[in-house]
Amino acid sequence: METTTTNDQPRDYVRELGIAAAAGHRFLTTPVGDDVLEINKDSVTEVFRRFKDSGKFDMLIDVTCVDHSKLTPGRKKRFDVVYHLFSTKSFSRLRVKAQVGEDETVASITPIYRGANWFEREAFDMFGVRFDGHPNLTRILTHHEFVGHPLRKDYDADQQQHCSSALPVHFQPDPNFKSEGRQLVPLNIGPSHPATHGTLRIMAEIDGETIARANVEIGFLHRCFEKMAETHPYNQVIPYTDRLNYCSAPMNNIGYCKAVERLLGVEIPQKAQAMRVILAELSRVIDHFICLGAMAVDLGALTGFFHLFTYRELVYTLFEKLCGARLTVSMTRIGGMAQDAPEGWFDDVLDAVKKLNAAVDELDRLLTGNKIWQQRTQNIGAISVEDAISWGYTGPCLRAAGVGIDLRKTQPYYMYDQLDFKIPVGTTGDVFDRYLVRVAEMRESLKIVEQVCKNVPAGDYTIRDKSIVLPEKSEVYGNIEGLMNHFMLVIKGLRPPVGDLYDATEAANGELGFYLVSDGSGRPYRLKVRPPCFAIYQSFPDSVTGGLLSDVIPIMGSMNLIAGELDR
Repeated sequence: METTTTNDQPRDYVRELGIAAAAGHRFLTTPVGDDVLEINKDSVTEVFRRFKDSGKFDMLIDVTCVDHSKLTPGRKKRFDVVYHLFSTKSFSRLRVKAQVGEDETVASITPIYRGANWFEREAFDMFGVRFDGHPNLTRILTHHEFVGHPLRKDYDADQQQHCSSALPVHFQPDPNFKSEGRQLVPLNIGPSHPATHGTLRIMAEIDGETIARANVEIGFLHRCFEKMAETHPYNQVIPYTDRLNYCSAPMNNIGYCKAVERLLGVEIPQKAQAMRVILAELSRVIDHFICLGAMAVDLGALTGFFHLFTYRELVYTLFEKLCGARLTVSMTRIGGMAQDAPEGWFDDVLDAVKKLNAAVDELDRLLTGNKIWQQRTQNIGAISVEDAISWGYTGPCLRAAGVGIDLRKTQPYYMYDQLDFKIPVGTTGDVFDRYLVRVAEMRESLKIVEQVCKNVPAGDYTIRDKSIVLPEKSEVYGNIEGLMNHFMLVIKGLRPPVGDLYDATEAANGELGFYLVSDGSGRPYRLKVRPPCFAIYQSFPDSVTGGLLSDVIPIMGSMNLIAGELDR
């Protein structure tokens, strides 16, 4: 499959750097408007160094692969290594592709973008593509005895995999690390530990109460969501997205459906947009509730935990009234919503907003001025603007460091550009600032919900395209045409055009991206999730090194690690 070229004139930034003119390079614009730069794999280091040093694209969003063995038969080089770049200054995006043969390697860009580390490990784990110069090219989501690479098209998904041995307490050799004669004590936290936010393992070496160095192991909840997506029609993927960040499940549904809709070239009705915005912002509020409540428990503040979870139930009740489900709602559909809101639901939401605002105020009074809370969070786990961008931070953690990027403002979608709300920004990037940003964001989210509920657009809750949306039950039961339409969509699925795109939304933890590759069939050929906490959490060892053991868990809590999103 080749990307359709609609504009072969490179953007100014590509022309200025002299990249497009290089041998073997090609600049494309896809039908959906994504900029794509295809380069020779041997030029990877040079190209990315130019982008980074020039400041044109200072953030790496994602690195992944596509196996072309069944997409482009006969192609000499089996894989595309796909890089997604972002500019924190111009808010522009660029997708860079490099073809790599089955027995070839490609240079690691971890020395250029620190955030490439885990993404390259994931690409190696899932596809077997090797990155030269990577500091630790080992499996990350599958276990150390796993055989094969599950996202290759020739991988037998039915084969059983067994792990017969546990990983030892170990660290990868690091020539730069010097113990300096200290007697370091190994300490394991997890993978099953009451203080860890999810199932993961922290391996630390401590000098007294100080963390000399740390490492992490993830993947304990890996279920290969992306492999499952390849075997399901587009609409049947939606319930699996719920299980990514289960603390704010509707946001995952919305992000995925938005990506598919963009590839299809459809715009959902205004009322459906309004319902999605309400669901997304209520989900953001309860996600922050869970984050701050659990973080408070870590520091001994039980009151905040129980208090916030009481109000989370209020939001779950609204979800239940809307669709009958509470945690994993699966209310969003490609083309709109599964059904209209029941009578009086928007008024119920407005009543809930008043109570939720009061809850945020009470949380603020409980913790913000609390001396113990301040001492345990201020100047702890601080990260600079430069490091946050280099690691690929997005969401509250990036904004706490002082970078006011929020996709609802910088790349607005739905009706966000018509709503009045602010983007809270911190100054130090420490645990306390991450807390403050989330508290302020909840107030802004409730302000958004109130505005939308008071001005709900009239009209339908979904598009009425028979090639995309299932017909109403009355049509299915009442005539043969509706029955056949239903049958064909269920069996064959909707069929986006051949092509690929990257689309992102502002989820509770940051940028939630979906890279979608379509071969024109009723199932995704490749679906890659870019989870926000995957990029953030890879910086965790650096964040805790040199700090106190007592600070490890608060730092983790402020990152809001969600294992289902991390491991997928």
